[in-house]
Amino acid sequence: MSASIVHATPSLVPMATNVGSPTLNITIFAIFVLITLGIVIRASKNNRSAADFYAGGRAFTGRQNGIAIAGDYLSAASFLGIAGAIALNGYDGFLYSIGFLVAWLVALLLVAELLRNAGKYTMADVLSFRLRQRPVRMAAAISTLAVCFFYLLAQMAGAGGLVALLLGIDDKTGQSLVIAVVGVLMIAYVLIGGMKGTTWVQIIKAVLLIIGAGVMFVWVLGKFGFNLSTLLGDAVQASGGKKVLDPGLQYGKSGLTKIDFISLSLALVLGTAGLPHVLMRFYTVPSSKEARKSVEWAIWLIGIFYLFTLVLGYGAAALVGPKAIAAAPGKANSAAPLLAYELGGELLLGIISAVAFATILAVVAGLTITASASLSHDIYNSVIKEGTATAEQEVRVARITAVVIGIFAILGGILANGQNIAFLVALAFAIAASANLPTILYSLFWKRFNTRGALWSIYGGLITALTLIVFSPVVSGKPPVAPATTSASMFTDPSVDFHWFPLDNPGIVSIPLAFVLGWLGTVTSKEFNAAKYAEMEVRSLTGHGAEKATSH
Repeated sequence: MSASIVHATPSLVPMATNVGSPTLNITIFAIFVLITLGIVIRASKNNRSAADFYAGGRAFTGRQNGIAIAGDYLSAASFLGIAGAIALNGYDGFLYSIGFLVAWLVALLLVAELLRNAGKYTMADVLSFRLRQRPVRMAAAISTLAVCFFYLLAQMAGAGGLVALLLGIDDKTGQSLVIAVVGVLMIAYVLIGGMKGTTWVQIIKAVLLIIGAGVMFVWVLGKFGFNLSTLLGDAVQASGGKKVLDPGLQYGKSGLTKIDFISLSLALVLGTAGLPHVLMRFYTVPSSKEARKSVEWAIWLIGIFYLFTLVLGYGAAALVGPKAIAAAPGKANSAAPLLAYELGGELLLGIISAVAFATILAVVAGLTITASASLSHDIYNSVIKEGTATAEQEVRVARITAVVIGIFAILGGILANGQNIAFLVALAFAIAASANLPTILYSLFWKRFNTRGALWSIYGGLITALTLIVFSPVVSGKPPVAPATTSASMFTDPSVDFHWFPLDNPGIVSIPLAFVLGWLGTVTSKEFNAAKYAEMEVRSLTGHGAEKATSH
């Protein structure tokens, strides 16, 4: 059964909801899943210790880890969400690309190598190094779980919209089933392969994603005579004259939307340096030198990809049309697959969609292993067992945790289905920048910092960010956007409205507040360990003692 979409012109909104051949799409998906599962099973044969499960035995080279970091960082939000945001909102959508890229530079310059030198498996290893272990590890684990959960929401929502488009599934029940299947596959990858299997999936996915986006980049430019001005002009025309090349289409409507943009920018630029699943990748290399090398590879790959998104987004606007994108299942998240169909028909659509599906699987596997490592290593072993648990016990708890996290991710993804995933990821960035970044920076650079400051900063930033998100228009109260009759919030019933915080992203409030709370908690406590700070400073800057700390 080969259903096809009307070749979408700007003035024509297609009524069909699936594109290409569902049989071909499922076949390509199945081939990819079988190949990656085979790789994961092969990698799992060498998982003998906690270091193998959490950090891949620290056996990856800088180049391999750099590609894997790109694979972990370039999530479904980067491919599906940003392309859709640019197609619908032009310049304002491209700001996501700029924010995500600049954020990576902040992470590199401030924390990446220092964390790798000072830590063992998780972010909490660094935060608790010179502070009281139990309370700090508990707080860090809770914030890690919160960040991972919101990030997982975005990936699951992307999976629902993507497969719904490809298989022509309009009803919510069918899309929910798709999200559940993705969740089960994610759990399988983590249970079988640990960090080694997950890393290889991320490497394969990064290569496929950048090649796929590069092919579409060249193809789109070729359609317009390799003239970027012609492409941009056609995108403006296809958008009905909307000022998609000018700033302000989404964030310049009022003073409130401008403040929301500043809040979003803060979250994007500062969030990466606090993302546990990205930071955890630096523990998979054997030395500081390889950590620096992995950073070099990652920044080039990530930068090139975000340049591709500019052409892909405007290409989708010009060739598919904003109306067709808005009418498709998954809405903005369907822009890249629809563009692939417009360019290369059923085969390119199937390949690009399989790459997007691979992107989702790789990222959710990385998130799940980070969350399960935090629970088993930081809470179970360090807090409950007080460091007496064996490696086998710790890994067993991590596997059980992965299943539980997967179930929660499935349920949350069903609730978030239909939201723009680049936007949902921005919420995870806001939580990371509020709950994690202030404590990381204070721990690494402020001699006076102590346990009370860490707890006030983590819990204060986390509670503030979560509270403001729950009572923001993201969850309830957004008016319907024509032609839809349902609310654009997570609660789609327009009569459900309990929001009182006016901004979509809480970063402008929660991030500065977390820094202030960290300072206030510190100066109101007399705790101070100068010797421990000096030891951490030497280790973080030179790596001296790190190898001994990370051997298992």
